[in-house]
Amino acid sequence: MDTVFIRVDMNPVIATGHMMRCLSIADAVTKFGKKVIFITADEYPSELLIQRGYENIVLHTDWKRMEEETVKLKTLIKEYGVKKLLVDSYQVTADYLQELREVEVIYLDDLDAFEYPVDKVICYANYFRQFSYGQKREDEGYYLGMDYVPLRNVFQNCPAKKISNRIEKVLLLSGGSDSCGIIKRMVEAFKDKEVTLITVCGRFYEGFEELKEEYKEYSNFVFYQNITNLEEYMKEVDLAVSAGGTTLYELCAVGTPTISYSFADNQLYNVRQFEKDGLIDYAGDVRMDDIFSNVIKLYEKYDEDSIVRKERSVLMQQMVDGNGADRIARILVE
Repeated sequence: MDTVFIRVDMNPVIATGHMMRCLSIADAVTKFGKKVIFITADEYPSELLIQRGYENIVLHTDWKRMEEETVKLKTLIKEYGVKKLLVDSYQVTADYLQELREVEVIYLDDLDAFEYPVDKVICYANYFRQFSYGQKREDEGYYLGMDYVPLRNVFQNCPAKKISNRIEKVLLLSGGSDSCGIIKRMVEAFKDKEVTLITVCGRFYEGFEELKEEYKEYSNFVFYQNITNLEEYMKEVDLAVSAGGTTLYELCAVGTPTISYSFADNQLYNVRQFEKDGLIDYAGDVRMDDIFSNVIKLYEKYDEDSIVRKERSVLMQQMVDGNGADRIARILVE
């Protein structure tokens, strides 16, 4: 059986985004009868990978200094007979990628940090046209646009979203770690609203039990952490509030009207492009804006206008069909 190798990391600093999109790709690759092995710098992702049924080779290196791992990685490449390597990390350098050119390297990108010396570049970011390679084609080794958003199987070809007259349930998401402390302040902003607020905290979120305890008197507040069926809550609610990143594409696939916010530079293109395209309103950057007041204003606007919510929902599902992981898998196994 041919094997596809994926080099990616996950830890409390970079959270879960890179790993989760690679797991979606891995699941799609296995449908083609191929094996997938993950290569990581440390053991942070090992438990998750084992739970998902994947072998994890740990390099025992510093994830922030990828060039220092090339000797170990090239040894591994020879030992395992690696032919194709998917790389997903913001820590790569041109020298690092150049060192790996003895195998076919496919790079999953959303930054356009430099000219990548690889065989293929995959960029599903909605803002890819801003990049230096934004006009390149598949026959040039570039696979671009939201057709390649690598979502899990549950997001494939979702039915049309049913839009209620008023907003009854709101889903609050913060990503893997909530390093800026957004969750608690956002929950506080919804204290006087007559909605069911479903808050989902990431696997690296600290203080989850304290959060539940503080708001235990609010029967309309529900808290979860590190759940595996997030899509069910996305489908259930009338409105979502989410940070930028892959989660916004998932919300598009299920057609849930959404308000976005950002807390890091690498989210800015994403959230701004969604707003520019008329898909998802942007409440601002927590580092400089009062995103909490802005979210409430947008929530109140949406609550009173089911027609706008319906229009947004239809457009979101038109843009993201959920089949991107299968398309990437075909690139990896062809």
